[in-house]
Amino acid sequence: MHARHAAFGPLSLALLDILTVVVVVGSLAINRVWTPAVLGQGAEEFRRLGRGLFGAVVALGLGALAVDIPGARLWVFVVVPAIALVAFPLRYLLRRPLHSGRGEGRFMLSVLAAGNLETVEDLIHRTRRMAHLGWRVDAVCTLDGRGRVGPDVDGVPVVGQLRELAEQVRRGGYRIVAVTPDAYWTPRRLQQLAWALEGSGTEMVVSPGLMEVAGPRLHMSAVLGMPLLRVSEPALTGFRRLVKGVVDKVGAFVLLLVLAPLMFAVAAFVMIDSRGPVFYRQKRVGKNGAPFTIIKFRTMVTNADALRTRLAAANEGHGLLFKMKKDPRITKVGSFLRRYSIDELPQLLNVLSGAMSLVGPRPPLPEESAKYSSDVRRRLLVKPGLTGLWQVSGRSDLSWEESVRLDLRYVEDWSLALDAVILWKTFRAVFGGHGAY
Repeated sequence: MHARHAAFGPLSLALLDILTVVVVVGSLAINRVWTPAVLGQGAEEFRRLGRGLFGAVVALGLGALAVDIPGARLWVFVVVPAIALVAFPLRYLLRRPLHSGRGEGRFMLSVLAAGNLETVEDLIHRTRRMAHLGWRVDAVCTLDGRGRVGPDVDGVPVVGQLRELAEQVRRGGYRIVAVTPDAYWTPRRLQQLAWALEGSGTEMVVSPGLMEVAGPRLHMSAVLGMPLLRVSEPALTGFRRLVKGVVDKVGAFVLLLVLAPLMFAVAAFVMIDSRGPVFYRQKRVGKNGAPFTIIKFRTMVTNADALRTRLAAANEGHGLLFKMKKDPRITKVGSFLRRYSIDELPQLLNVLSGAMSLVGPRPPLPEESAKYSSDVRRRLLVKPGLTGLWQVSGRSDLSWEESVRLDLRYVEDWSLALDAVILWKTFRAVFGGHGAY
């Protein structure tokens, strides 16, 4: 028996090499990780990569159980994870020159937008603001073939009417046709447009325009012969939330151990800089409206809360937020701590206690949450986060409406992949010190 295994060893290794390559590449191809539509697209790109590698582990694991190849199980659960450790950083490194080039106007997908003026303008603004995603609106079709005040929409030429869309696509050679809401678009006309674009090499993208939900909650299915877009409930409980809780606790514990020397040094600087306690404690509102005490390094003078009423007229914040770019209450050390969000580090204790998460909406003050409308209160369906979409999308520079929109988007479209992307972008935003004061 031992002789048979020994003789089979080199052959087994070669077979496992070939099988692993075939299964991994096949699983990645099935999950379409190389399609141009997702290259540089953030969480979705890494979600597909993770799904593909997980599928490869499952397939190879089942194969190892079915075929008794010596060492196969060890190979599956060591080699494929090792591939993942290389694949994720490599994909990120490849994204950097792609995003840089797109910021300079290269590697862009030419888009023809077709819809009413408001939705087309919104698409143009979004593509310009997020050029790294690779869309550039080069032409527009409207119902009457005209812009708002001239032959263009926000500088983009109007090339024709909606009924001429297929003809304009073939004439201009656009890579993407973005169909935005307009009363003109009936199911029959959209179907005819899809038929007319067959063979043109142009991808047709249709915006539902009904609700701002995306990511893993959207599912296309056919019921009674009708194509229906299913919207599942937000993942507020279940296995993925359990995984998130474990990651929060383990991550907070590890970060506290690693950052302990820095936190002791910061505490010393805070004590030397101004009189008062090292930590600042404040009541905040957590999941389902439950109050908790947030912990930060003190960055202001000790009577800062009392001085706030005197500074109300100088408030530069939006909506319910109080913000000042040059707040006289902030100490010298506090200004540095805020710029790089070092004052937030003690909140890892809140994460460890379970009151907060590593990623989530901004934790509001009780007086803020008391003024929430019913839709804004959806921010309280999940634990508040040490960081979130608001942290990586502008921080204090965001308007109140934009910060609310980002928090609600997180609640609606949350996923483990999105959390991973936000955590990574947080490090970049913090080290850059952008939008914090």
